[in-house]
Amino acid sequence: MLPGCPTWPQEFADRYRKAGYWEGVTFGEMLRERAVSQGDRTAVTDGQKSTSYRELDEKVDRLAAGFYQLGIRPTDRVIVQLPNITEFFDVCFALFRLGALPIFSLPAHRSSEIAYFAEFSEAVAYIIPDVYSGFDYRGLAREVQARAATLRHVIVVGQPQEFTPLSGLYIEPDQSLPQVLSGNIAFLQLSGGSTGLPKLIPRTHDDYIYSLRGSVEICGLDEKSVYLAALPMAHNYPLSSPGVFGTLYAGGKIVLAPTPSPDDAFPLIEQEQVTITALVPPLALVWLDSASSRSCDLSSLQVLQVGGAKFSEEAARRIKPELGCTLQQVFGMAEGLVNYTKLDDPEDIIVATQGRPISIDDEIKILDDEDKEVAPGELGHLLTRGPYTIRGYYKADQHNARAFTRDGFYRTGDLVRLSPDGNVIVEGRAKDQINRGGEKVAAEEIENHLLAHPGVHDAAIVAMPDEYLGERSCAFIIPYEMVPTVTELKNFLRERGLAAYKIPDRIEFISAFPQTSVGKVSKKALREMIAQQLSSAPEVH
Repeated sequence: MLPGCPTWPQEFADRYRKAGYWEGVTFGEMLRERAVSQGDRTAVTDGQKSTSYRELDEKVDRLAAGFYQLGIRPTDRVIVQLPNITEFFDVCFALFRLGALPIFSLPAHRSSEIAYFAEFSEAVAYIIPDVYSGFDYRGLAREVQARAATLRHVIVVGQPQEFTPLSGLYIEPDQSLPQVLSGNIAFLQLSGGSTGLPKLIPRTHDDYIYSLRGSVEICGLDEKSVYLAALPMAHNYPLSSPGVFGTLYAGGKIVLAPTPSPDDAFPLIEQEQVTITALVPPLALVWLDSASSRSCDLSSLQVLQVGGAKFSEEAARRIKPELGCTLQQVFGMAEGLVNYTKLDDPEDIIVATQGRPISIDDEIKILDDEDKEVAPGELGHLLTRGPYTIRGYYKADQHNARAFTRDGFYRTGDLVRLSPDGNVIVEGRAKDQINRGGEKVAAEEIENHLLAHPGVHDAAIVAMPDEYLGERSCAFIIPYEMVPTVTELKNFLRERGLAAYKIPDRIEFISAFPQTSVGKVSKKALREMIAQQLSSAPEVH
């Protein structure tokens, strides 16, 4: 096991194996089995170029041999920052087969995040596209390499310049690779994070493949299913709920969309006869507004999943009549627990709740601020533990002591209540985090960057309501005498390498922060203040 990764106590591990949740299968073995059973059936396509299960398995073998020849070994950390391209699967499964650990970063991440991941995890390699969506990742790689002493290799899909081309690493295997066990860590996922930069989430082959199996069963996937990867695949939601990995588990076909816009997605749905896809609420609204004016035939689409943020009941009721498919609400977290509405649930449950957990052994507690259980139906803090919910973050002992109870329950930071029939209804977040259309923004991280500006005395980031994204971010700034401009502050944050979605949407200057009774900044009062301003004069700064 990787040092610094908390694991399940033996009694729980034994229980989950005995119950059949953990089947002792690795990702490398899973793909090998599908290559045998599915053979020449398409595993992945972008609408132009297709790869069969057998071809994918063979490519993974060759790439794993190339990674091994390069010196990448079991438990070595490798940052994978790839968009929705076929090479994503080659890279991930080659690392799985080798026992090396992908760190799934997002295409939107920039030097602030990537350099942190590289330094904190002591990553040995960084895998990128050459240019994607107008951004040259090779320049980013140079910045990261200058900061991360352990980063020996930068591997590029496309034109490598001075770096290593991925295409040159597919070699014929000439030796056996180290044995990988199903209880080993498979990869490190990123937390949404409410305190500073994201935490790293260790997921094992056993626990993650169980979540795939459970998701596939609930979502009704089989070898005839066609999943459109519209969201960035490195997100846990389109990766595993059931996502692209769940589709491979089911033996179905993955269709890769370069973006989730109707311009890209709708023609692919018609061409590839897509049966299921996943969106966040703002994109679901875009699809609803676009469907009537497009000529594409979307009749193959059976299920539209919506998750990542709260979906309004009014919008949810539009899915069936306007898109002609069943809505499935998904509420989960990269740390583990995933809830789904069932495809045959009554409409009121589908549109008004976020469903039920995958497993009967997903334990849930809803507690008040004093850690006492609330009465049935009352609002409280969601805690959970189960066969695919982690017991702690990687190298984060102090944070783990706060984020997990002594008996192993994870404090999700979500405020929920249970309906009488046991469905979860999400009401908001308790953590200091903005959910910007499914992209999580940790207030503390942005505040720390703002405090580095010479014109900023103090800073507080809060969520403000937004009809389209659900929430946007507002920065309240107490300036020094020389008050910086809004443009100056936003450019300052960009120059510090922050992802674009983390730049505050609005900046307000203030002489003092409102305080709580114990002298802390009252972010509740700041949220009320900006909400009032927006309702009276909805001008966006």
